Amino acid sequence: MTALTRRLAQSDAFVIVTPEYDHGYPAALKFLIDSIYDPWQAKPVAFVSYGGISGGLRAVEQLRLVFAELHAVAIRDSVSFANVWERFDTDGRLLEPARANKSMATVLAQLHWWATALRNARNADRTGGRPHEAA
Repeated sequence: MTALTRRLAQSDAFVIVTPEYDHGYPAALKFLIDSIYDPWQAKPVAFVSYGGISGGLRAVEQLRLVFAELHAVAIRDSVSFANVWERFDTDGRLLEPARANKSMATVLAQLHWWATALRNARNADRTGGRPHEAA
């Protein structure tokens, strides 16, 4: 966990890829998020989800609430794969990738913008305070 925490702390942004499991996100992801607190703060988080008919969007909605509590910025747009087992060929290649590629380009552009803005804000914060420590 120490090495992972250090790696997350060095990152300026995150892309969370998650399945939807019983209308939520998996326990392993919950454990990771709950085990590491500070590295998420004041950083943007984007989501790629997959699952059945909802494409994992119910898991993403829950994750948006969790990351808000960690003072992270959830990117509004996301990439989702509904009925995922029908979206990829037997070699794992995405069938009809145009829509997913367009969505991912939007997500990555937003993620880059927020990563730059929040990195600049973190660097300008000379007090060393974090958002949750504001008076």
